[in-house]
Order: sequence, then C-alpha cells, then structure tokens
Amino acid sequence: MSGLADPGAARAHARAMGDTVVEAMPLLPPRADDLPAGVAPEDLLWEETIAAGGYASRRIARGTRLRLIDLRGDACASLLLFNADMPAERLNIADTVKVQWNAYPTTGSVLLSDMGRALASIETDEAGTHDAFCGASNRESNARRYGDGSNSGETPNARDRLLLGAAKHGLGRRDVHPCLNLFKGVRIALDGAVEPQIGPFAAGRALVLRAEMDLIVVLANCPHVRDERPWSVTPLRATAWRGPVAGQDDPIRNATPERRRAFLNTEDLYRR
Repeated sequence: MSGLADPGAARAHARAMGDTVVEAMPLLPPRADDLPAGVAPEDLLWEETIAAGGYASRRIARGTRLRLIDLRGDACASLLLFNADMPAERLNIADTVKVQWNAYPTTGSVLLSDMGRALASIETDEAGTHDAFCGASNRESNARRYGDGSNSGETPNARDRLLLGAAKHGLGRRDVHPCLNLFKGVRIALDGAVEPQIGPFAAGRALVLRAEMDLIVVLANCPHVRDERPWSVTPLRATAWRGPVAGQDDPIRNATPERRRAFLNTEDLYRR
C-alpha cells in the first residue's frame, strides 16, 4: 500500500511541499529582480509564470503596468480585457483596428472597448508580431490538429482556458469575446491571404501594457490557431506594478484625434 494512502502520511507529504517553488506559478508575495528603473519593489503587484497550455487572470487598477515576456520565444498570449466595474464593457478588436486605421497593434496602439473608451495602451513592444484577426483556438480546432482539444487533455485550447480565467471573476462562456493574440502574428497579403508569423522567435521579447481603466485581465498561453506544427508553446511571464495614470501630455493619448477621443471617453467615466 502506498504511504500516501495513510491520511497522516499524506498530510505530512503535502505539508513538506508547502515551500516548493516551481517555474509556472504566482510568486507570493510578488518579487522580481528586473523591475524597470524607478519602480520600487513595494509597487510590484503580480509576478507569475504561465505554463505552456496554462492561463491566468487578475484585476488591476488604472495606471498599472503589465509586462509580458515570451521567455523562450514560443509563447502565445491570448488576451481578453474587461472594465472591472462593468464587465459588459470589454475589448473590441474590430474597433481597435478600424478606429486607429491600423490592423497591427504595436508600441503606441490603444486597445479600445466596445464603448469607445481606452482600456489599455501598448507602452513598449519588442516583438511586433501580434494578431488581431484570428482569435483563439477552440476545442474543435485543436481536436482536428492534435487529436484532442479538451480542457483536461494534453493539448488544451485557448478559448476554454480563457473561459476558466474569466470564470474566476463571475463571467461565463458568452463573455469570452474575440481576443488579441500577442507574440504570434499574422499579416494580410494583398490578395487577402492570411500569412502567419509563428516563429519560434528570439527568447525574452517583452511587451508592456498600461491600464487606462480598472481592468480584469485574462490570459491564455496556448498555440496559435494557425500554428501547423505539433503542439508547440513555451512559458509566458507576467509582471505588474503600480504606475501613474496617463497625463494630459501623454504621447500615446495625443498621437491622433481618435486616440484623444478614446482617452476623453475614459476620463469621463472616472469624472466624479
């Protein structure tokens, strides 16, 4: 009989594992040795490595910076954003693309809600390979490609992982809206063909988002839906810290008339 069949032995084993740290887990309290200059350790809010096939979700405050790092060059961060105080307002990929006249989000891009407000901005982007077209993989697409797309299987899909993250905030399947895929990109050819940019890429590419309102952030780290390789995805690191709200002279805010209007719409929401 296994020693773990004895409740006392099982408890002793579990308690012995209490201080174990593995790569893919939140660090509590959060700690990081590579915060940007000027960011105090006490301003660190979230430090987590999201496993291949994993997910994470978090509520973050307006002004928070969220840095995502593709640790080994093969992560795919499918991102959902919600207004934390009114989750019916959420990221609208179509408006993000068409209002800014740019289908390829990168440094300076604003992620817009379905109410015309600025949810978040991309402060810095070392990758330049992102996807606002294809959305998340689902159970059926993964079953066709890998033979299994179930949430509990070895090749889970991004949509169901996003659902798990959204559920932690009281949201359901109908709330899993079209996502933005980060670190894996596509380009649209002149003839309309979708040209995937799958990689793998150089390890360590980073992107920093600035929250323009209080947000629920949901991330899934699963292979891109247009990735035709055998199951291939590597860990994703998320780090968040307190930061100032964008000022009136912010260069992202003032880059275009459309962005100024989106920021004004957000500021009107917070007018008291």
